[in-house]
Amino acid sequence: MTGLATFEAGDVTLQSGVVLPDVKLVYRTHGQLNAARDNAILYPTHYMGNHDSNAWAIAPGMALDPQKYFIIIPNMLGNGVSSSPSNTPAPFDGPRFPLVTVRDNVLLQHRLVTEVFGISTLQLVLGHSMGALQTFQWGALFPDMVQRIAPFCGAARVSRHNWLFLEGAKCALMADAAFAGGDYAAPPVAGIRAFARVYAGWAWSQTFFRQQLDRERLGLPSMEDFLQLAWEPFFQTHDANNLLAMLATWQAADISADPRFDGDFARALAAITAKAFVMPCRSDLYFPPEDSEIEVGHMPHAQLRVIPSVWGHMAGGGMNPEDMMFINTALAELLAH
Repeated sequence: MTGLATFEAGDVTLQSGVVLPDVKLVYRTHGQLNAARDNAILYPTHYMGNHDSNAWAIAPGMALDPQKYFIIIPNMLGNGVSSSPSNTPAPFDGPRFPLVTVRDNVLLQHRLVTEVFGISTLQLVLGHSMGALQTFQWGALFPDMVQRIAPFCGAARVSRHNWLFLEGAKCALMADAAFAGGDYAAPPVAGIRAFARVYAGWAWSQTFFRQQLDRERLGLPSMEDFLQLAWEPFFQTHDANNLLAMLATWQAADISADPRFDGDFARALAAITAKAFVMPCRSDLYFPPEDSEIEVGHMPHAQLRVIPSVWGHMAGGGMNPEDMMFINTALAELLAH
């Protein structure tokens, strides 16, 4: 594992037409780029994740072996590490930070991969949740560059139901008077707490709680302990405007929102010619397998591999050993072909 590095991208014209000045894309790499520059893997971050959130999948002997591959983890814009509301100066500070789309993130990552490392081929692009959104986008925009994709617990666009869930969480945060339209003098603690509690009911499945795995596997004796000890503190570590900026990226996600596809979702999926293992979790309340099945039906070289887990969306988060093994086994198979 190397230290962090920053790609100074300069002024970037976003999909909206807004020019965001002095954009910084912070990333971490694992392993070494070989002389042929053909052993690279890209692993974008998920919602509220950073460059260390994906480390569970990277180790010698695992599918993502840093002794074999050069693995790049770029931080998504808005996550508080790369350019975000919390670290961007006026006039784009705080609530004035513009909408950044998944497409904007991917185009910036493409610049990183090509301009900094001179890479023309990616062996694999993979990601969990919003990382999966970016993975699909990579496959659609750069089919000649991406050899394989492995999106897990994610989708190629936000569904109407998923958008609705996010809208509820967003409004809970913004209802706190201390939020002050995003120009808060101190963190809107009550709003972030409400945001976390709305969010909590979606991350794991009904079966997870029916089987009381929050007690047996997470060691939390009550639902209130689950919220106060394991859930809310994580959300409180994030800036409120960053949470909302990433959420806006999520709500706008659609790989067909690009001039070459003109909103034709099936055509955008058909453009993904990479070998693909699409891995939804069977109990994911955000991205159900039914949506993935539709997506795979339009992709010429894709297989549906459903994670047989009750851990819901968190099956892709590196928390449950059985889910980690399922994903790692699938990645090893995909990389072998």
